[in-house]
Amino acid sequence: IFMLRIGIFGVGHLGKFHLNNWKEIAGIELVGFYDPNDEIALEVMEKYQLKRYTDPEELLSLIDAADIVAPTNYHFELCQLAIRNGKHVFVEKPLANTMDEARELVKLVKESNVKMQVGHVERFNPAFLATKNLSLNPMFIEVHRLAEFNPRGTEVSVILDLMIHDIDIILNMVKSEVKNISASGVAVMTDTPDIANVRIEFNNGCVANL
Repeated sequence: IFMLRIGIFGVGHLGKFHLNNWKEIAGIELVGFYDPNDEIALEVMEKYQLKRYTDPEELLSLIDAADIVAPTNYHFELCQLAIRNGKHVFVEKPLANTMDEARELVKLVKESNVKMQVGHVERFNPAFLATKNLSLNPMFIEVHRLAEFNPRGTEVSVILDLMIHDIDIILNMVKSEVKNISASGVAVMTDTPDIANVRIEFNNGCVANL
């Protein structure tokens, strides 16, 4: 029986969800994890009986695919390392911290012939999937996505943390190029914008307020 060997990079709050989910999937061998935080690592080793690796390259040498659940500012470095080692990658959204980093990763994936997926979970939301069979041509979209404040994940703005889901859905639904973007973001609780208001105008006349 073929077993897909998986290594997890980052076992914080979200990483533990990934750990639990991998354990439910048949044909998976969880090889180990990499996380520089000693306290979190100790907890995961005890609870999941999983080996910790302190060198990401050592873990990469033993696996088929890397599951990258580290904070966003480490995505580029870890993804690049995995791809250059010829490993398939699943990475939590957002893909990277900047457009330049994201483009570089996409280029690397194409050159390396590995598979890579970004965790845009809303693409698999049953409500969104149900719209696939409808011939929709939306002209006005209003979106409110609110979350209770949580200091976790504040290394990126609310746009890359939450609004990215809605941008992804809208770009999928509106069959037109973006004409104009007006945006305003305010940092109230953190160092990055945690409240944002964005208006996207499309060439076909559709307007989306997020």
